[in-house]
Amino acid sequence: MTIPNKKRALAIALLLPVAAACALDHPPVKEGLWSIHRVTTTNPGNKKTDATFTLCRNHAYDQHVEGLSKSVPGCPPPKETLADGKFTTEMACKVGATTIVTKGTGWIHGDTSSHSESHATYTPEFAGMSEMTMVQDETYVGSCPADMQPGDQKMADGHILHLWKH
Repeated sequence: MTIPNKKRALAIALLLPVAAACALDHPPVKEGLWSIHRVTTTNPGNKKTDATFTLCRNHAYDQHVEGLSKSVPGCPPPKETLADGKFTTEMACKVGATTIVTKGTGWIHGDTSSHSESHATYTPEFAGMSEMTMVQDETYVGSCPADMQPGDQKMADGHILHLWKH
């Protein structure tokens, strides 16, 4: 199935703050089930979205996501630093007529938790959005349940999204 260019551009524009949080090669984290809490605020309007979900991951899936974050169409490689468990990422991308500048900071706590914050500006506005801020906390929970494979994301309502190969 081919995604129309307008929908593809929207998906890329909305995922850039997430990509900024994932772009940096960092020490591997534990394989298994992770609880992820994400609060996203978009402007204008100060619209907040609060979501909690679980993600089954392994090192191959994490490498896949990092690879995707470094090959976003319209984006040169991000500027990245990692020191003492703190990472920063900056990306400037062109999606259609919009320039998206994303800056992210995160902290890695061993191999069982992380916290990241990112901010993106959209000039001119994209899909009615001028900026997005995302705060995300990830915590290792344990082994993946039998009904989930690496790359599976379980939403709060129990629905499973297959984000990777099966």
